[in-house]
Amino acid sequence: MSIWFKKVSAPYGWMGNMAPYPIYFNGEMWRTSEALFQALRYANPAIMAQIQAEQSPMGAKMVAKSGVNTPNRVMVPMSRQDVQNMKLCVMLKFTQHPNLANLLLATGNQIIFEDASGRKKVNDLFWGAHPNPANPNVALQGNNVMGKILMEIRAIL
Repeated sequence: MSIWFKKVSAPYGWMGNMAPYPIYFNGEMWRTSEALFQALRYANPAIMAQIQAEQSPMGAKMVAKSGVNTPNRVMVPMSRQDVQNMKLCVMLKFTQHPNLANLLLATGNQIIFEDASGRKKVNDLFWGAHPNPANPNVALQGNNVMGKILMEIRAIL
């Protein structure tokens, strides 16, 4: 069996970084794990504060994307450190929200995929995957790094 998640409002949407669960990092509150993840790509406190101030996770992502060409960006997307930062953000979310940890544990040994169907960008297929219509337990295309991170955290919990 497998689980596919995509939109926050859909089943299993709580797994995604856009889900509205605040997390604390270094004594500061971040509205979502997405906001913290995007901010960790920068060394400039002003850009980080702009990302943190955004009301929505998509707004935080757009602010981060707008700073892509600044000399203050310290993280290469999809690098080893970027993946480590994602693990940190997701771990904070699940350890700070025991109800979410219980939901994740309740998925048992099911394979978890981030559904990137309809998206074709390299980074979408890095973090997620396209479902295989013939076999939903196997990805048709994509690395599914986010799904692997969730399964790793589930094992740790």
